Amino acid sequence: MTNQLPTQQIPRTQWTSFFDSFSRQHEGWIASLEVFSTDLGAQQEADELPFEGISVDTTNDELQAVVISIGKPPVEHVTHTINQPKRVWLQRTSDGADESLEIEAADNSKILLRFRSPVPPELVDGVVRDR
Repeated sequence: MTNQLPTQQIPRTQWTSFFDSFSRQHEGWIASLEVFSTDLGAQQEADELPFEGISVDTTNDELQAVVISIGKPPVEHVTHTINQPKRVWLQRTSDGADESLEIEAADNSKILLRFRSPVPPELVDGVVRDR
């Protein structure tokens, strides 16, 4: 079992740069994506697929949505859009590895992106990924 540090909330003003950096650092990592809503409960959207990235959708410089892409197109690919996101949290292990990312929407639904094997950044720095 991995020891966890407290969850870190990412300030809204940093979301675009955070998601860009997070996506570059974790591209290709095996991840799962779950959606939690008051209407439907917990729903697994993707299980053990390669993480592609997270982007933001803006209109007139206003952030409207966050888009998560996971899987390998065209067969096993999931794109999930979080409309009107209001909070983003990053969960790290005790050794500093990014373990999961949670995004809360204005309707109080939550999206959880969880990595199968969190690894501290210094252990993967400079590693070349197969394409």
